[in-house]
Amino acid sequence: METHRIKPFPVEKKDLVLVRPSKHTPSDILLLSSIDNDPNLELICQSVYVYQSNITASNGDAHAVTAIPEFQKLPDPVYGIKEALSNVLVYYYPLAGMLKRHSDGRLRVNCSIGDGVPFLEATANCTLSSLNHLDGIDVPTAKQLVIDLSGKTGADKEGYYHPLLVQVTRFSCGGFTIGMGLSHSICDGFGAAQFFRAMAELASGQSEPTIKPVWERDRLVGARPNEFLKPPAESLATSPYVPTTDISHACFNVSSQSIKRLKQNLMEEERKAEIANHENYTTLEVLGAYVWRSRLRALELNLDGQTLFTMTVSMRPHINPPLPDGYYGNAFSGIHAVILGKDLNEEPLIKAVKLIRNGKRLGLTSDAMRVSLGIREWVIGQNLTFEATGASTCVTDWRQLGLIDQVDFGWKASVNMIPLPWDMFGSIDLCVFMPPCSLDLSMKGGVRVFVSLPRAAMPKFKEEMDALNLNHGAV
Repeated sequence: METHRIKPFPVEKKDLVLVRPSKHTPSDILLLSSIDNDPNLELICQSVYVYQSNITASNGDAHAVTAIPEFQKLPDPVYGIKEALSNVLVYYYPLAGMLKRHSDGRLRVNCSIGDGVPFLEATANCTLSSLNHLDGIDVPTAKQLVIDLSGKTGADKEGYYHPLLVQVTRFSCGGFTIGMGLSHSICDGFGAAQFFRAMAELASGQSEPTIKPVWERDRLVGARPNEFLKPPAESLATSPYVPTTDISHACFNVSSQSIKRLKQNLMEEERKAEIANHENYTTLEVLGAYVWRSRLRALELNLDGQTLFTMTVSMRPHINPPLPDGYYGNAFSGIHAVILGKDLNEEPLIKAVKLIRNGKRLGLTSDAMRVSLGIREWVIGQNLTFEATGASTCVTDWRQLGLIDQVDFGWKASVNMIPLPWDMFGSIDLCVFMPPCSLDLSMKGGVRVFVSLPRAAMPKFKEEMDALNLNHGAV
């Protein structure tokens, strides 16, 4: 389902306050890892988490609640979450500090300044069901549910800024949303989920988090290479739609049935090509290849140029020595696949899938990941930032982070989560695979695909995604 526009609704916001750790915390100045220091990751990633009311209507339907009866008033989620945030910051105290990139090109967290995490309390005079629990919501509407990031919020005259911002918005049905902005320089998706679960555990009455956080960013500092390293792809294809500032954002539902048909069709392609080595491919591999090709066609990339596919993968199961439990810094690397635009467009899709599988084989080793840390050091030294070209498709997978079903603040588990667009690589090269809204039973086992593209390219991309769902998993 493509993103749809919701009628404007009023959100009343109180004054911004700072939430401090509930106990004394160290006043360290903390260094970060090679990945953390990558200038391409220095941005605040915003996401919104949706929580239903605990109240049910007389017919037993929680969705039908339009207002909370006086006799069923529940504890205020704002108070509970604010208290949990204060308590969890005792363990995750760097998030209450201030972040700054210094003249040596490296970031530092100053835990002696900052006075806490910016926190905003808000109220929306509508129900979550009237917004479809944010499923398919448009970006302007979603932005009302997070703290405004015009510039680096809270930045002082010396350039320090807050790495974490939280907004809690109550709805008339008794449900609420948590809008979180978190520095990608401090956490990756795994680390953000660990922090969010810890806060939920404390809100639910636990005395301490199940997993204690570990800083130790020196574990992932690489040695800068002495010579220029060849990029994974050269002579990249170009698009007539790039560069542009007219960007469209959309989220597409891909059902489990469509994914199953796509895999079956790819197996048939293998059989027709008389490929002896049959393999079982993951959803990430096959859907990643399909999105890769769909973007090529939507962006009208020149077919004699190269196209690059990058998939972010966790270092945690692979790197040696292993990272300690509780490490919440960035711990990911990219695996790459390269193919000519003509081949991606015209050859059987199974070829692209196999290139992705081969990239994983080469990239999922401890040695390859250590090399990637050195590459990050070279990027930091050059202060190198990458601009969007459209020829690169970067896929990150949030489906296994447990951000929907494993984060319960004492009401109910979250029923939905949505990202806001990130200005990473110019935003249009990034694609996020997400779990479906848990209230949409037709999407059980399916995947939501969040993309940002030049507005002129989005109709063709939608056509490609519709073909996947409607035409028997078209390849």
